[in-house]
Amino acid sequence: MIVQEQEAIEKAVEAITGDMGALWITIAGVLVFFMQAGFTLVEVGFTRSKNSGNIIMKNFMDLAIGSVMFWALGYGIMYGSDLVAGGFFRTSPSDQGYFFFSATDWYNLFFQTVFCATAATIVSGAIAGRTKFSTYLIFSAVMTTLIYPISGSWYWPFDDDAWLNTAGFVDFAGSSVVHAVGGGAALVAAIMVGPRIGKYVDGKAQAIPGHNMMFGALGVLILWLGWFGFNGGSQLAWGGDDTIAASSVIINTNLAAAMGAIAALLLTWIRYGKADISMTLNGALAGLVGITAGCGAVSAVGSLAIGLLCGLAVVFSIEIIDKKFKIDDPVGAISVHGVCGFLGTVLIGLFALDGGLFYGGSAKLLWVQTYGSLAYIGWAALGTFVVLFILKKTIGLRVSEQEEIEGLDIHEHGVEAYPEHISSQNN
Repeated sequence: MIVQEQEAIEKAVEAITGDMGALWITIAGVLVFFMQAGFTLVEVGFTRSKNSGNIIMKNFMDLAIGSVMFWALGYGIMYGSDLVAGGFFRTSPSDQGYFFFSATDWYNLFFQTVFCATAATIVSGAIAGRTKFSTYLIFSAVMTTLIYPISGSWYWPFDDDAWLNTAGFVDFAGSSVVHAVGGGAALVAAIMVGPRIGKYVDGKAQAIPGHNMMFGALGVLILWLGWFGFNGGSQLAWGGDDTIAASSVIINTNLAAAMGAIAALLLTWIRYGKADISMTLNGALAGLVGITAGCGAVSAVGSLAIGLLCGLAVVFSIEIIDKKFKIDDPVGAISVHGVCGFLGTVLIGLFALDGGLFYGGSAKLLWVQTYGSLAYIGWAALGTFVVLFILKKTIGLRVSEQEEIEGLDIHEHGVEAYPEHISSQNN
């Protein structure tokens, strides 16, 4: 009788723990969903007012298109059980993969869907103010159906068939799987679309200030909040040791963001003589992106170090990409997500408590982290190039010069985001 009662208690505890885990993943997914609002505000704030409505529509449709396409095909490609094309991507029976109908795993589908939408949204800011809306929608569909899910299948199923998982690669919540993929795609997209009119004059970069730093700051704070779900939810469980682990991940996430902001603030203060607002905001995002891979593998001190290095790196990266390489990225998406996604992934090779060089490990983890992250960036860059090359030769990438000068809001959507402001100017 005692044994039976003990077994019943264990089953009850297991059931409660499972339900709590599913609830936590769902709540975390809601937080990540809300990050779309943060991305929208950052992009709107960091760019010109005449394109605000267009940015709102792009971010909104990333979520809408991504939700449908990832449900229909992307999830099966990323998490399916059957490997095809030499393990390049996955597929599975329709009740488990394509046109997702598994009633036992809805919460995980939702959680992974909002991650997929995040990867697509990163590209939006890098090509803001000059890209055709129709072109962007097609790219977003391909990104959420093929580009992101294929590379995601290389690691996140956490099985022996995932080649980066087998290699010992570590990316807890997606510095490379999500952010470096988005950053790599953003880099190629910004190059292919080309700079905004007036951005480079006589070979020199011209500042085109964003129209609303309040929106930018609010957006970063929303993203910071959402990142607790992004990283904490990636524990994929709650209860007992998982509660402690998820809580540790959240603390590490917060520390890295804070240190990233402080590092960017101090560096710009020294370099520019002023405390730069946009760089400080991007410093916080850089810390968040950087710690996303290692938030479950490093200590609090390691998190501070990663946040510090990413906060410094994002400032130099934005300057170099803009002034030396003449790549127009209005919001710094390439630097925040691509450069710091790569850097944060590689730094695990130094700061991981298990296998990091600074904790008695060998150079093996550092090497695996480096080539694994480069594989993600390379795949995203290649996929983006192919898609945009086809679109360039067919429907085109850019709006006309007149449309760009007058603003995408009125030409692409037939409205002004600030009609009262326009009216007051005309009076």
